[in-house]
Amino acid sequence: MLHSHPRIAVPPETRFLVPAYYKRRQYGDLRVPENRYRLAKWITSGKDTKFRELRLDADEIIDEIMAGPPSLGSAIGIVFRSYAERFGKPRWGDKRPSYFHHVGMLQRLFPDAQFVNIVRDGRDCVASLKEMPWYRKSVYHAAANWAEAVDYAERHARRLPADTFYQLRYENLTADPEAELRGLCEFLGEEYDPVMCEPRHIAGEAVPKHKVWHKNTHGDVTQARVGSWQDRLEPWEVALCEAVLGDRLLTNGYQLSGAPRPAAGRLAKYEKIAAKRRFGKWKKLSRDRIGRLREPSPVGALLTSGQRLAAGVPLEPAPQYAQIGA
Repeated sequence: MLHSHPRIAVPPETRFLVPAYYKRRQYGDLRVPENRYRLAKWITSGKDTKFRELRLDADEIIDEIMAGPPSLGSAIGIVFRSYAERFGKPRWGDKRPSYFHHVGMLQRLFPDAQFVNIVRDGRDCVASLKEMPWYRKSVYHAAANWAEAVDYAERHARRLPADTFYQLRYENLTADPEAELRGLCEFLGEEYDPVMCEPRHIAGEAVPKHKVWHKNTHGDVTQARVGSWQDRLEPWEVALCEAVLGDRLLTNGYQLSGAPRPAAGRLAKYEKIAAKRRFGKWKKLSRDRIGRLREPSPVGALLTSGQRLAAGVPLEPAPQYAQIGA
């Protein structure tokens, strides 16, 4: 829907942003051309970066990163900016469900970023994850993931300025796309365009063919999946979801079915998995806080006036930086 907007480009999901941040010390000081080149080369040719989904010329991207500001956010932003330029659009976005874990990191990379969160019935989310060919974890993990997403969203809504964070409901978006998209466009500072309600016209470009689980994007906006958990989850799975997610479901406007309480063993298994996930995230956050004390080079992007202003950099045209050959 956002990619349908005449001024906004949102590419298929890639996998280089978060890894690049956590591996930033491996590339060293990006003010050194050789280091910037190694980063650019990894983004454009790494086995798991999914750069190919963007259909950009790798050599051109490497040249742009080499000529751009020597910061991690700039290198990453140049890739997405180039994707937007493919369509003649001035703004870009990026999407990955796991980004709710990384809002602080994303703000470091892009200090003028705006965040859009979609909340959906947790039972439908668990049911969908179960059916994904790439999802290898259990229903317990899927339920814990939704709980984390809702908790993070609540935290972000409290902490972030009103012009930075926006949330809408999947059920409302599919029931009345125009009303929801008008509100979203107002938040983004863009004019609403009716073509956004017909994303099927650009689904062939925005959704790679191999992602068959997104086949509904090629048709009209539908509510067919709303409440489909009733047919897609086993009774014990419904009971588990409502027991461990019940308060969050009610807070977000979802009614419970009244399923009986699950067996104590299932609840204990969920709590063990949820606790282990929380501890893992705490360890990762702690390591990152320590890492921030000794950054190898600037992190924030310096590609827009807002980014340069946040970094205290004069708003004159950005300088060109030394390049090295391939």
